[in-house]
Amino acid sequence: MKKTRLLLLFGALVVLGLLIYFPGHKWARKHVNYMTAVTDHPLKCTSCHLSTSKNAFIVKMLNEDYFSPFNSAVSKDGSRLYVVSQDLDQLLVVDTKEKTVLDHIMVGVHPHSVILDQDNSLAYVSNQWSDNVSVIDLATSKVVDTLDTGNGPSGLVLSADGRFLHVVNTFGSDLSIIDLTSKKEIKRLVTGSDPTGTALSPDGKTLMVTSRRARMVPYGEPLVSDLTLINDSTQLITKHMDVEEAYLMENIAFTPSGDLALMTLIRPKNLVPTVQVEGGWMMTHGIGVIEQNEDGRIVQLLLDEPNSYYSDPFDIVISPDGKMAYVSNSGVDCISVISIDSIRAIIKSTSTKRLETIANDLGMSSRFVLKRIKTGANPKGLTLSPDGKKLYIAEQLEDRIGVIDTETLIKEKSIDLGGPDRITVARQGRRLFNNAGHTFQNQYACYTCHPDNHEDGLVYNMAGKDMGRNVTNTQSLREIGDTPPFKWNGKNQTIYKQDGMRFSTVLTRTEQFSYDDLDALVAYIKRGIKYPPNLMYNPHGELSEAQLRGRELFNRSEDNLGNVIPENNRCITCHPPPFYTNLKAFDVSTLAVTDDSILFDTPHLNNIYASAPYLHDGRAKTLEEIWTIYGQDDKHGYVNDMTKMQLNDLIEYLKSIRASEYYQEEETEQQASFVKTD
Repeated sequence: MKKTRLLLLFGALVVLGLLIYFPGHKWARKHVNYMTAVTDHPLKCTSCHLSTSKNAFIVKMLNEDYFSPFNSAVSKDGSRLYVVSQDLDQLLVVDTKEKTVLDHIMVGVHPHSVILDQDNSLAYVSNQWSDNVSVIDLATSKVVDTLDTGNGPSGLVLSADGRFLHVVNTFGSDLSIIDLTSKKEIKRLVTGSDPTGTALSPDGKTLMVTSRRARMVPYGEPLVSDLTLINDSTQLITKHMDVEEAYLMENIAFTPSGDLALMTLIRPKNLVPTVQVEGGWMMTHGIGVIEQNEDGRIVQLLLDEPNSYYSDPFDIVISPDGKMAYVSNSGVDCISVISIDSIRAIIKSTSTKRLETIANDLGMSSRFVLKRIKTGANPKGLTLSPDGKKLYIAEQLEDRIGVIDTETLIKEKSIDLGGPDRITVARQGRRLFNNAGHTFQNQYACYTCHPDNHEDGLVYNMAGKDMGRNVTNTQSLREIGDTPPFKWNGKNQTIYKQDGMRFSTVLTRTEQFSYDDLDALVAYIKRGIKYPPNLMYNPHGELSEAQLRGRELFNRSEDNLGNVIPENNRCITCHPPPFYTNLKAFDVSTLAVTDDSILFDTPHLNNIYASAPYLHDGRAKTLEEIWTIYGQDDKHGYVNDMTKMQLNDLIEYLKSIRASEYYQEEETEQQASFVKTD
């Protein structure tokens, strides 16, 4: 009897299991097919739900704390290397002879650069997400002071006399000049957009500041970026030089003789359809050579070769004898070694008109690139030893400092910073994001169009239904994990589709990512990308009077005359917190004559102040233009009854919107508002 019951129980469990398995398996297959837009992605729930979980225990279990070295500086005697750990907010002190880490010094949030004072007693570290500079006593390894800066400090350089610290403010697009005696900012100068790099000429007269974003112009007009020249003694801007057809100028260096300055740059072909990538013509990467004479020409030379591209050049340093330059090509994990004498010969023997042509010559690099040296993952900042015999490389996603013997041009044993040995799924995704190996001939990485996981401010012809139609403004990738669907038309329901099938078909023109790599990339994008704090417009979460008035206008349901505004034309309806999007598509009357008749996915507004230009095709240079020029029919929110002062208040509120984490309670309070829009 007991045996019979056991058999019946076993049989019931088998039947129940079969009933669960077959419909469950069918449902799971259908779900995965929908999420990935393919029919053969493995059925692994963990690859999506575990790797992207928000559960604190799971996050701690799956992830590691990496150092992510970014930039460095070396002592006068070459015995110490000071390394910025961007992810752990530290400055690491490294013994270059023993190749060991001696100390970890806590600094501000998301540090960017480090320099040493003239006698090597102090180090200055720019903290990009704290809006300040940490001053460190190197004898005690203690932070002894904090200097306030503009928004997003990055590149640093001391004045010729050592009395002033020049700080490049990336997010504010300006330069802070700090008096090191009073420890106060005494002046702020406007630079090009999104600057990071700066260098002082050997004669101490001229400071140059690069910019990463181009000036905003209507789609179709040539690209122009800004190189700012500042007189060190008068502390005044002397010139804004046009750098044509180039952007993402990350860093700059002078030759010791001062006859040339060299900077990294990218030459994008955003005005041609993306199908051009198949012809090897979508993104090109090189250097800009600025002559330091009366003519002051800017000569652009490509580091690329006809069948191989050296994407995302980041840093550049020049040997003490002025013979060699070294460039970190972050997108392909290598260092390009350059003969400066060869560059001088090219410039001297080439007419100005011909120099404009060779800026697009993929064969020119064979005349001045001496060698390519492989590095660890994502090489960033470069530092030469005082005698020029060692090149130190911040291998950001390897947690190591690479070391190259510059006499033999051979890579030596790296300096292990002591980071985790395990490469997590998200870390692998970050490596893939920053590497161009998956694009045709390594032309670009995700980073190329999304520097700092954001957007590059350009508009591209994405080669849609008809060539020349449906041009699109690059969108930020910060905190997009919970804001599907994707693309301006919302056709990609998940990041899997956006970066898998669609990415390979429309952009890379190569095979898709392997499924493991795609899982890793999705995990990184969905949970590994955060917003910088909105320290410019809302540093403490306390709104100004103007921002409070603007919030009332944003949330209003009646116009100035007391008339009820239709629910689907209220700001808050389509843009509820915490992500300020209701994840739905609408006709907001912003179609251009070159657009197909489509609805537009509602974009999120978090940190919207940092995402100009605006609208799907980037035609609005400012938030104001969305309504004053392109929204006069009141179909993109009802605003035309507002006074000028009211519109100003609304804009001030929009600029104050921070990352989603600050709006969880507000989301609960306003849940009903966006449920009604279904």
